[in-house]
Amino acid sequence: MSTSIDDSSAAQGSVPRHVAIIMDGNNRWAKKRLMPGVAGHKAGVDAVRAVVETSAKAGVEVLTLFAFSSENWRRPENEVSALMQLFVLALQREVKKLHKNNIRLKVMGDLSAFSEKIQGLVAESEAMTKDNDAMTLVVAANYGGQWDIAQAARRMAEEVQAGRMQPADITEHTLHQYTWLSEFPAPDLMIRTGGEQRISNFMLWQTAYAEFFFSDVLWPDFKEKEYQKALDAFASRTRRFGRTDDQLKETQNGD
Repeated sequence: MSTSIDDSSAAQGSVPRHVAIIMDGNNRWAKKRLMPGVAGHKAGVDAVRAVVETSAKAGVEVLTLFAFSSENWRRPENEVSALMQLFVLALQREVKKLHKNNIRLKVMGDLSAFSEKIQGLVAESEAMTKDNDAMTLVVAANYGGQWDIAQAARRMAEEVQAGRMQPADITEHTLHQYTWLSEFPAPDLMIRTGGEQRISNFMLWQTAYAEFFFSDVLWPDFKEKEYQKALDAFASRTRRFGRTDDQLKETQNGD
């Protein structure tokens, strides 16, 4: 069973089990080329393919991509509409490739805001790939970290009200079990492209002990070479999880 802190990747030089990415910079990429914003989102699909392929080759178990936040509904209506169309196309075209490569798809977020067509495609895609075990690709859509924590708290409150849980049972561990992706290890590496250095309400609970890597490269240009820089940076870091260096050495030596 997963815990809220996963220190299984503490050793220096390891491959992250779970990588989470905030894909930022599509609009700016298009603007630099005097193109509409949706052109940047379309170009970003190639970067998604490159990162998925590189993750699978590197041995990453879970890759989570922040595709559409709960705040993105505030964007211009024509851009939101274009993003929804792109989401549909991706579900129709890309999922078969994932399935062919034994990759499982999970969509994380409040899907009730999406059209019935999108909800149906998500259900079909998840069902098609549910038994694949080479890697899991998680797409965060209409997702927010604060929403994730709030819905976990609400579900636990319902359990308490029904008498199936006592307030004293609520700990970091039990709350974690009610958040999205509790079945997976917590992200070891969080990447944000596009030059911004914030996490924008993404996986607030799960990234408590993640390593962060901020890239100035705009998302459509974040291909294998740039992604490898982030993986190399992770491999060079020592993850202590509150321990001292001496304690970590003792653990690694099996003392």
